[in-house]
This record gives sequence, C-alpha cells and structure tokens, in this order.
Amino acid sequence: MAVAEKSPEKNATAASAGEGERRPTVIADDVHIVYRVYGGARGRGSATAALNRIIRRRPGGNVREVHAVKGVSFTAYRGEAIGLIGSNGSGKSTLLRAIAGLLPVERGKVYTDGQPSLLGVNAALMNDLTGERNVILGGLAMGMTKDQIEERYQDIVDFSGINEKGDFISLPMRTYSSGMAARLRFSIAAAKDHDVLMIDEALATGDKKFQKRSEARIRELRKEAGTVFLVSHNNKSIRDTCNRVLWLEHGVLRMDGPTDEVLKEYEEFTRK
Repeated sequence: MAVAEKSPEKNATAASAGEGERRPTVIADDVHIVYRVYGGARGRGSATAALNRIIRRRPGGNVREVHAVKGVSFTAYRGEAIGLIGSNGSGKSTLLRAIAGLLPVERGKVYTDGQPSLLGVNAALMNDLTGERNVILGGLAMGMTKDQIEERYQDIVDFSGINEKGDFISLPMRTYSSGMAARLRFSIAAAKDHDVLMIDEALATGDKKFQKRSEARIRELRKEAGTVFLVSHNNKSIRDTCNRVLWLEHGVLRMDGPTDEVLKEYEEFTRK
C-alpha cells in the first residue's frame, strides 16, 4: 500500500521541468483512496467486534469498500490558492487528509515539499482548556516557538474576534459556540507562514467581517510563497481567494483549471 511521503528532490526537479521558475509543493500521481468498513459480528457484543477489527484476526461480518478517490493526479505550485469543489461526498476532504499524511493511499503516490498543515488537525484544541491556553497549544503543535506565539498572541485573538462580546479567551473552549471555536482554529493556523495550508470549510463559520479577514489572509499566504487549498461550497469565497480550482465528482477529478472557467462549468452542472 502506498502512503503519502515527502517529495525527493529529484522528483520535484523532474516535475518542475518545463515549468519555468514554478516550484511544486504537492504532487498527486494517480491517487486512489479506499475506505474499508467492517460490519459487526453477528451475536457478539460491540466491544468484542471492535477488538477483532483492531487485531485484524476476525474482521467480523462483511467488509464494505468505499472507493473515495479514483486516480486523481495534479501538481500544485508555490504561490497558488487552489479551491476544491464538488458535491457532498465527492472526496474533497478525503483527498486533503491524504495530502496531510493522515490517510494512506491505496494506489499511486502523494509527494509534498514542506510540511502540509490541515486546519483543525495541527491546531488540536482541547475543550477543557481556556482559549488562551489553546492558542499556546495550537501554536506549539504547528511548530511555532514560545517567543513567536507570545509575539503573535494578541493578533491571533484580535483576528478571531472572539473577545468582541466579552472576555471569552479566558474561558474554557467548551463554552464556545462551534463558530467561535472554528474562528480561533483558523486564527491560530493563519498566524504561521505555511508551506502548504489546507482549509476545509473554515470560511463558512464566521460573519462577513471575519470572512473578509480570512480571505485577505489567504491572499497574504499566497504572496509569501505558500500554497493554500480551500474546500468550500461557497463559490464566492472560491472566486475571491483562489486562482485555480480542482473539481471532484464521485472521487474523480472532473476538471482542473482557472477559477472562472471551472466554476462556470460546475455551476452549469449543478443547475441541471
């Protein structure tokens, strides 16, 4: 079984041949991702069935395979903001998790130059800790030093906007709404310059003011030579932030090209 791996220098060099000065950050080469769902063992308790699945001696029941991503290939370059669009269940989030190294690929390869950061995973926030402690924890999880976190702390809080209606940053995360927690995660992730930053629907969690700040920060990340992937069902956010779009349907890469061209085809498809 092939897995996501760091791109060897020779692979990146070969992939960039003929591409001028553009530097690849992610190469997906005929990527297939398959989920296997094991049914429960008849007549047995759920704990026993789960243990059997863990030790892989007796899967227990039928095995259902879901071919979530089917032969996807593309190359992403530094300075690009790439939107991922498609119907629910089309494989967008699954593909991002594979790029981040969180899912193995069944066939094909994923090469990355630099460390991919998947929003909401690298900033692994804890409900029983205060927002302040989670800023520190999330920053450390993404590789920032304590000095960097201290320097950027107030900017993170201000960017998230969670203190606009009270001192929420000093309260436990479990007191936050889902939108507040998502805004804080984005703010922590956006405080660091990333080689590859992957954002899954984060811009749908805030008001228009926060969305504008988020879109501006994504454009800054592009200028700083990073690569941004954005999964969103909001076509306006994709248009405002992305210069390229990958369209997936049923796990297949249906179209890859400039934002306006791909969104035009996608919008016609969804109207039918």
